[in-house]
Amino acid sequence: MSVVLVPLFFGVLQLALIWHVKTTLTSAASEGARYGASYNRSATDGGRRTSAVIDDVFGGDFADQVAASETTIAGAPAVEVSVRAEVPVLAFWGPTISVEAQGHAVKEQIP
Repeated sequence: MSVVLVPLFFGVLQLALIWHVKTTLTSAASEGARYGASYNRSATDGGRRTSAVIDDVFGGDFADQVAASETTIAGAPAVEVSVRAEVPVLAFWGPTISVEAQGHAVKEQIP
């Protein structure tokens, strides 16, 4: 019985870890996009904000790649922040898989 339950338990635990990382990266990318879309800010500022949020949550040694750019959404100027990170497959060590997330926000403009 334990031959089935132990791997099942660790599989569910691993899925929860990957899901936690994915939702945290999505939240950080969205926050960075909103920050970069604020009046008098740039996409680069949004990328820096995203990196700072990720470092606060996971620590400075978490391997992540953040890219921020200006784009358009339905003809309106916007900021897009993309994050890519490597998550260990076996809890906190071992081989890794790539997790990606994006955030978008329409730029604020003074009328």
